[in-house]
Amino acid sequence: MAKQPDIHLYTASTMNGWKPLIFLEEAEVEYEMTHINFSEKEQKSDWYLRLNPNGRIPTIIDRGNDDFVVFESGAILWYLAEKYGKFIPKSEKVRSQALQWLMFQMSGIGPMMGQAMYFQRIAEPQGHRDEFAIKRYVEESRRLLEVLDKQLEGKSYLLGDEFTIVDIATYPWTRAYYWAKVSVEGLNNLQAWFDRIDARPATQRALELPQPFPAFFGKGDVTTAEAANSERFKGDIK
Repeated sequence: MAKQPDIHLYTASTMNGWKPLIFLEEAEVEYEMTHINFSEKEQKSDWYLRLNPNGRIPTIIDRGNDDFVVFESGAILWYLAEKYGKFIPKSEKVRSQALQWLMFQMSGIGPMMGQAMYFQRIAEPQGHRDEFAIKRYVEESRRLLEVLDKQLEGKSYLLGDEFTIVDIATYPWTRAYYWAKVSVEGLNNLQAWFDRIDARPATQRALELPQPFPAFFGKGDVTTAEAANSERFKGDIK
């Protein structure tokens, strides 16, 4: 009987949900995956809340470490990077920089762009247009992308020449600028970074799992995808 992979991943096709998939595909680590169905609120089910009390994705179980559970996408990336010794700097100072930029994504890029997406792609199609909120989140998202563009000056990746978990965490959110309706005009360093990661087969393979959502990146039938995405979160509109 074949040995089960150490990592069992619970995820879905979202910006946070893709982060561990990108790592696992890039690191060529064997894993099992369970697709969490939002339309059936599986992330709020009793069995899942026992793994992740916040009722969000992603979550991993490490069978190779006494079924240790890790939730929160940034924490999962750090855990996997340390476990497999990949995509994390070895130098103490650069390792600290990696943690700083990872927190920048988790506390800034994700929340701000997520709200820009929510108010324009979920709330607005259901008749809830909030001009103040849209302006706030779109402008702050653009400011944060400008910070990244400056950080990328003279670098191939966010910390230098090496692809790290900082790039893995930041790419799915920033690459979805189209879905957030945030302009990247004039951000040449950022766009060149997009091109580099767009050309990485393992990362692009991860974005097809557990199912592709090309509309996030301005591809395919965006109108239909927007309607489906808005309907999926209909119960969240009050």
